[in-house]
Amino acid sequence: MQQSVSEIRFATTDGTKLAGEIHIPPGRGPHPCVVLSHGFSAIMSMGLRQYADVFVDAGLACLIYDHRNYGNSGGMPRHESDPWLQVHDTRDALTYAASQDAVDSTRLGLWGTSYSGGHALTVSAIDRRVQCVVSQVPLTSGPQTLATWVPASAMAKLRERFDQDRAARAQGKPPRMITSSREGDETWEWQKAVDGAGDYANETTQRSLELLDEYEPGAFAPRIAPTPLLMIVCSGDTQTPIRGQLETYAQALEPKKLLILDGKHYDAYIAQFEQASAAARDWFVRHLVP
Repeated sequence: MQQSVSEIRFATTDGTKLAGEIHIPPGRGPHPCVVLSHGFSAIMSMGLRQYADVFVDAGLACLIYDHRNYGNSGGMPRHESDPWLQVHDTRDALTYAASQDAVDSTRLGLWGTSYSGGHALTVSAIDRRVQCVVSQVPLTSGPQTLATWVPASAMAKLRERFDQDRAARAQGKPPRMITSSREGDETWEWQKAVDGAGDYANETTQRSLELLDEYEPGAFAPRIAPTPLLMIVCSGDTQTPIRGQLETYAQALEPKKLLILDGKHYDAYIAQFEQASAAARDWFVRHLVP
């Protein structure tokens, strides 16, 4: 028997409708379930189904979804990443998963990568329904990450643009948009590799960077225990700096496990996908499957 895949739409607590899929393994349930979401501006068609397939083969149900303002999910302004709204939405996704007859609501796992890797840290620290968590190449400090993306010489100009954009919005003008990646950079190459359908818009609001600068998910690390934490990092990660990831892991309490892969940020998705997904699968099976 093959897995059952259903397209879903579920409402967040503020009424925004999020689009996703629920993947149910064959066999008699209820099954443990892992909620998965993507990074900063990525959509679920950019590789999330591949992780879900690995987990479902091990008997885990999976719920994947597009963040608000992206892909097929609702929400305005389009292509804006607000970390705390995404955190709240993750908790609503857990609620929806727990309401399904095929899901065992007492065995919920959470998987996040990059930006949502930070959300996985935050949510697992504040929501005790999460019984097991995997945080892959996570953003652990917004300010540290922004400082790697923007040269120090350009930071003052960027903050000036933040102020200009805020003033323009107050006057009812549309948000300033920026590209998520530029041709030839690391993110561009990954997008080309995984966005086969051409669904990705490659833009975010400029305010998304300002909101990122306010977000410190690594601060929640000491509060995750006793929920078992697996962190998967890449030795050459400069998108979400490995130094901050290792500092965050050191602050987390047992039970925890660290996997360091060779390569850069996006190698966890492609070149090291088999190792990363297998490690996550085994962690969930160990802690969610009786």
